[in-house]
Amino acid sequence: APSPVSYCPYLPRCSDFACWSYPLPGAFQATSLETPVFTNSLNSYAIGTPLDSQASALQTDDSLSPSSLDSVVVAEQSIKNESYGNSSSANSLNCMGSDQLLRASAVCAGDFTKTPYIPVYASLSMGIINCYCQLVDPEAVRAELRHLKSLNVDGVVVDCWWGIVEAWTPQKYEWSGYRDLFGIIKEFKLKVQVVLSFHGSGECGSGGVLIALPRWVLEIAQENQDIFFTDREGRRNTECLSWGIDKERVLRGRTGIEVYFDFMRSFHMEFRSLSEEGLISAIEVGLGASGELRYPSCPEKMGWRYPGIGEFQCYDRYMQKNLRQSALARGHLFWARGPDNAGYYNSRSHETGFFCDGGDYDSYYGRFFLNWYSGILIDHVDQVLSLATLAFDGAAIVVKIPSIYWWHRTASHAAELTAGFYNPTNRDGYSPVFRMLKKHSIILKVVCYGPEFTVQENDEAFADPEGLTWQVMNAAWDHGLSVSVESALPCLDVDMYSRILDTAKPRNDPDRHHLSFFAYRQRTPFLLQRDVCFSELETFVKCMHGEATQNFVD
Repeated sequence: APSPVSYCPYLPRCSDFACWSYPLPGAFQATSLETPVFTNSLNSYAIGTPLDSQASALQTDDSLSPSSLDSVVVAEQSIKNESYGNSSSANSLNCMGSDQLLRASAVCAGDFTKTPYIPVYASLSMGIINCYCQLVDPEAVRAELRHLKSLNVDGVVVDCWWGIVEAWTPQKYEWSGYRDLFGIIKEFKLKVQVVLSFHGSGECGSGGVLIALPRWVLEIAQENQDIFFTDREGRRNTECLSWGIDKERVLRGRTGIEVYFDFMRSFHMEFRSLSEEGLISAIEVGLGASGELRYPSCPEKMGWRYPGIGEFQCYDRYMQKNLRQSALARGHLFWARGPDNAGYYNSRSHETGFFCDGGDYDSYYGRFFLNWYSGILIDHVDQVLSLATLAFDGAAIVVKIPSIYWWHRTASHAAELTAGFYNPTNRDGYSPVFRMLKKHSIILKVVCYGPEFTVQENDEAFADPEGLTWQVMNAAWDHGLSVSVESALPCLDVDMYSRILDTAKPRNDPDRHHLSFFAYRQRTPFLLQRDVCFSELETFVKCMHGEATQNFVD
């Protein structure tokens, strides 16, 4: 998920970061992967996290419900420079004049009293827990929770990192920092949504924090690099484990699925009483790159930049073994290969023989390969969630999916195909995934971005965030899934509050759909600029709770 940390008061000084940087070979150094952002200048992108949802409060056409929620990638350096390093940034709250606020207020007037109650959660920085699983600054946590409580927020989102809890020795779990943190949260009578993060993340705090995969996993990788996703050139992606080892006993005698299950079971045993008390309201299970359900097809560290189509990640020996078995079962062993004309990370669809209009993606071989590639993703979902529902014994489970909207207005939807969603124009690639999520009674989560991230008029990427969102939201609701939204960026404009509210409670939906909850995943501290936005946040929360008329300026 995108980093909520650009500036973090909980992190130790630069001299204290030694414990975060493991002395590993450069080939295995993990970096953060994020998902692209639509900014006016598309200079630096990190891969990974999702995106966003929005709809204007004035729009009343049924075709606009639900409004767009899309996956974006936010480069951490851009966040630092634009939001904190440059006080004159147009995105700064301090730049919002009274005329802008009044104009937004006039446009966004709406009555949300007696509408469905949607719980609101705010994320806490992952920097509050260090690499030894110790709570860094309890008083700073209390101060932030006090502010959140004053806003009437329902709870907080906490990232529990596999690379911290099981960092040093297999099946030796250290939960002490999280135990202390949950105890403080309990003092404020707030609920907790826990995110079990099975991926690594590089963060740019005040010195460069790195959360890699567990050290013992990276030691295994020194002898067996095929435990990682691999591209056609043989480059390894160390952000998360390949799904090819889900059933292979290559992790000190355990399979990938068993490792995930043991971690989830340890969490449940450690905090079972808190779940029974209702403190822990939901558990999000990470299923791929950046915690999203997707292949790491667009890694910045491999040179990817928006709007590149990305590359297939199926060239480790375990995935290749599975592909050979599938081709043999189909009776066409010569199909046991990845496409050789699918371009590179930064290719455009029309530049490749595989993704261009009339390309090989729609040939007999192309359909076989894409069915297999997306099938591995769906099988991973089924395997992990089967054990998650067993481990958590009836707890609400959340899964985050990406919103890969660039190249969505082409026939092949190339970027979605490389990410694992077989969703060209002649096929619905999300319904098979959602059927599996429904099988396990999962809550679907998508992430929203602000109104400043819009598709440019001459869009060379053929992006269609609203079209993709419409497909995803309707497919999810058609399959009976609960849908939630996460905001990856701070609400720097009251117009974004209006858009989120209109998405959360679509005014013209005849089926009266609404979100199950809203998660505010912002850069910490939550109220860094609270003197400017406190009243707007307070009104937003009341509107989500169905207690107020939307009017951000008196």
